[in-house]
Amino acid sequence: MDLHSFEEADLYFEAPLAPEVMALLNQAADAYSRGQAEPYLIKARFMAPQNLLVLVALYRFYYYQHRYTEALEVAGTALEVSGEMFGFDLGWRRMTLEHLSYGMVESFGMVRFYLLALKGSGYLCLRLGELEEGIERLEKVVALDSPDRLGARSLLEVAYNQKGIYSLEQRMSA
Repeated sequence: MDLHSFEEADLYFEAPLAPEVMALLNQAADAYSRGQAEPYLIKARFMAPQNLLVLVALYRFYYYQHRYTEALEVAGTALEVSGEMFGFDLGWRRMTLEHLSYGMVESFGMVRFYLLALKGSGYLCLRLGELEEGIERLEKVVALDSPDRLGARSLLEVAYNQKGIYSLEQRMSA
């Protein structure tokens, strides 16, 4: 499975979005430099709580504002929504290669999005000082993406170094 391939993949930003919600996202973009984007993004989320374009916009806003706790909450919602879009609703800890394979048949783009959201949430956990939680999330991504197409392994190695573990192999043998 090549997670870099986009042929015939459903992409989150191609999902239909009501014009009034898109207008809110545009207003948020215009208001960002003035520090007034958040109300537009919150209203857009209220109007389209399951739309990944809205969730990504809100996630990015919180991330770039260094509001990692809020970004992590939005990432969790994005995981739930994208998982449901390819038929997986058991929570990321229970994701297996079998689930992933089935999901690839349903929606390759949503599986890729899901794994990227899990990687992002792992990174946020690390930034919040929640090393074990971040490591657990990144280990899951690495286990599901063994060729490391999404680049989670390097983040995992950094987290391991912070914990005094120097390699994935060392962690697995402990």
